[in-house]
Amino acid sequence: MSAARSKPLPLPSKIGLLAALASAALLGGALYFQYVVGLPPCELCYWQRYPHVASIVLGLAAVASLPAPRLAYVFALGAIAALLVTAGIGLFHVGVELHWWLGPQACSGHIPGGLSPAELKKYLFSAKMVRCDEPAWSMWGVSMAGWNVIFSAGVAILLSLSIFRRIKVLP
Repeated sequence: MSAARSKPLPLPSKIGLLAALASAALLGGALYFQYVVGLPPCELCYWQRYPHVASIVLGLAAVASLPAPRLAYVFALGAIAALLVTAGIGLFHVGVELHWWLGPQACSGHIPGGLSPAELKKYLFSAKMVRCDEPAWSMWGVSMAGWNVIFSAGVAILLSLSIFRRIKVLP
């Protein structure tokens, strides 16, 4: 009696699964730093999380689309696009941390000019305390936003290359 063998996942489903796992790992790391280490996220940190959720959902949809490989490719490409979006937001966040440009008013600590004393008091008391322009943690000189850029873009590029080779876009 031979053991039943399951068929391997087709390429678009594998790509979707890998994108979902990568995003789940990065999102899990962010949640670990928030809830275990005690580092509250800033506004831009939250912005980087939303595309990871989209990548997870789209990647799992690619896995669930086994009978429809073209649809699975669409979902897999969507998951890759979400990884690129979070990498782009992360790159913007790194620029804010390095003071290359200003971040959102809600978390960069810049006070608008021309406020009356009452408006200034109201602004200061309603301002968020977690700043986007000060990295809360870094390793080897790279902040969490920077690591998100490196890993998200790296995974997206590798997964894209494997799809493009398969569909003969690349030699």
